Formats: sequence, structure tokens, C-alpha cells
Amino acid sequence: MEFSLKLQYYCLVCVMVLLPALCYSKDYFVKSRATYYGSSDGLGTTSGACGFGEYGRNISSGNVAGVYRLYKNGVGCGACYQVRCTTNPQICTKKGVNVVVTDYGQGDNTDFILSHHAYEAMARPGTADRLFAYGVVGVEYQRVPCQYVGHKIQVKVHEYSRNPDYLAIIMLYQAGKSDILSVDIWQQGKWVEMRRSFGAVFDMPNPPLGAISLRFKVHDNAGTKWPKAVIPRNWKAGVAYDTDIQLQ
Repeated sequence: MEFSLKLQYYCLVCVMVLLPALCYSKDYFVKSRATYYGSSDGLGTTSGACGFGEYGRNISSGNVAGVYRLYKNGVGCGACYQVRCTTNPQICTKKGVNVVVTDYGQGDNTDFILSHHAYEAMARPGTADRLFAYGVVGVEYQRVPCQYVGHKIQVKVHEYSRNPDYLAIIMLYQAGKSDILSVDIWQQGKWVEMRRSFGAVFDMPNPPLGAISLRFKVHDNAGTKWPKAVIPRNWKAGVAYDTDIQLQ
């Protein structure tokens, strides 16, 4: 009986010591598959389902991706992932590539459709052609913080907007591992939720006149918060306005 109690005690100690290490491991990868789409310059596309436009083509040096299950009806737009191929260790690097989600897409049982540039970045020097020859490769991925040195969140007035009749916005430089769940606009003394038009684009017909006050419902590892921003009364379609919001 005494031996059994000691054994149970030691097992409990082992679980208490090992469990935090397992729960807080920095390297938790999910198995999946990835393919690529072609473009003349190897970068992203301006017509991605997230609505980022030119930003979605060039952000992260063109290391961008369309995703399937990770799209989450647009909530997944702007998230960053480390993706590394596992098909052939003689071709695939250990680090892989960090990509930004800018589009929606489903391939041959894939979670990622990478830009040509991002797909090539998974290969060791001189082996990219061999990697492209696979067409679809096994990968593993994990969510990682987006990092934009020198940038805080920008609120871009989407090109579809028409002052003062219709306002559509999208957030750029979404740093950290945060998800923007919704956007509210201050109207007639209360917060009114904007519609998620498509992807990461939020809109509202007949917005308030004058400066526009916004708040964002943001979820990260620390929970939910509501940072606020203002765009000027003379806002213009296609213009991105700086904020003091720095997501983590």
C-alpha cells in the first residue's frame, strides 16, 4: 500500500511538471497540404477574397496565401502562419516560410494555396524546380505573430466607398496573433455594428456625417478588447488613415 501511494505521488509530480511544458510549447504544428497559384511576378493577387487589393499583392514581400478552413468567413484574413513542407527533407527547409492570409481558396485537399514566391521559399537553394514538380506537397503549419516594423493599424477606406452615402473600410497591418471579429461605428449616441461585406471589408450605408468614430472587437490570447480609432470627416475612397492601435 505504501509503495502504491508513493508511485501515485511521483506520477502526479511528473504530470504537474510535464503538463505546462506540453501546453505552452512554442512549436505546435498542424499537418496539412499546400499547393501554389501562378502569377507573372510570383506575388499575391489584387483580387483576393479578403479585399486587400494592392496591399494583398505586396505585403510580406509577396509571401501570401489563400486558405480554406482557416478563412473563417473572413475573420482569418490578415493572420500569419509559418508553413513548412514535409514531402522531401532533401528539398524542404526546416524553417519554411511565413505567409499572410489574403485570399480564400481550396485545392486538392489543401489548407494553403501559396503564392509562387512563398512556395519557392519553402525549398532549399537550387531545389525549387523539384518542389514545384510535386504540385501539391505535405506541409505543417502554425499560427505566428504578424510583425510590421514601423507600422500600426491603418484603416483604409475601401475604393467602393462614396462620401457621404456609403462607407466601406478594411484594416491593414494587423500585427500580432489577433483576430478582428467585428467593427462598430458611433451613430446617434450609440455603437452600431457595421456589416461584414466580404472578407475583411466592413461597410455601412449612410454613415454619420463628420468625423467617423470606430471601435474594433479584437480577440487575442489575452481575451477580447475594444480599441478605438477616428477617421476624418473628409474621408476619401482609397486612402489609408493611421491609428494609434498596436495589436499584439
